[in-house]
Amino acid sequence: MTDQEADRSPRVLGDSEAQSRSLESVASAVRYHDWLSSLARPWLGDDPLELGSGLGDYAQRWLDDGVPRMTLVERDEARLEVLRRSFREDPRVTMLDVDILDPQVAVSGELHSSYVAFNVLEHIPDHVGALRAAHRLVRPGGRVVMLVPAFPFAMSRFDRRVGHVRRYTKRSLAQAYRDAGLDLELVHYVNAPGLPAWFVGMRLLGMTPGDGPLLRVWDSAVIPAARAVERRVRPPFGQSVFAVGVVPARVV
Repeated sequence: MTDQEADRSPRVLGDSEAQSRSLESVASAVRYHDWLSSLARPWLGDDPLELGSGLGDYAQRWLDDGVPRMTLVERDEARLEVLRRSFREDPRVTMLDVDILDPQVAVSGELHSSYVAFNVLEHIPDHVGALRAAHRLVRPGGRVVMLVPAFPFAMSRFDRRVGHVRRYTKRSLAQAYRDAGLDLELVHYVNAPGLPAWFVGMRLLGMTPGDGPLLRVWDSAVIPAARAVERRVRPPFGQSVFAVGVVPARVV
């Protein structure tokens, strides 16, 4: 690819405005986002790097929960500006616009305690390369924490519009971790009721995620019940796949 072609290539795959509207529209699903953020919290350590921070909702939850500092990486210029406004007075936060696939990029002078991305990996064609970047971003023994959409059969028009290259199973996400030279610690499905709801609403009816009475009822009634059940029993399917891996001490 020439320099001119690289300049014309999109910084963010998919419809960036649709991505931002979707993030804004589901921001009211407080219990859902609290559940997902709680899954990652035990693995973040003292200095996580978040890839694709979006509007900063998860980062704010983790900071409020005691994470002492974070580095937020966002490639979309409009969302990066939102992050800058939101965290400009927070000394715990560093914001960057860098391509983590570029092996020459040094994100910071110190290795991070973890590398986390929620609903980001599915946007990256070279997802193994994105995971492999953990070897130069995270200290040995640090965690790589990913949440991704589940099951290829649920791929919808909305998925494609916002730039989803793929949806995952536990097996395919585990294989991506192994191909990236990471030691897989756990992988499981999350939010079992969300998968049929997504399939019917998004795949069959062609809907898009949005705020409204249905979302608020779902967040207030279904999500607490699903969270309570899945705290005790891992479901055989779900709307998302959650995984944690370890950066090994060996050089990859």
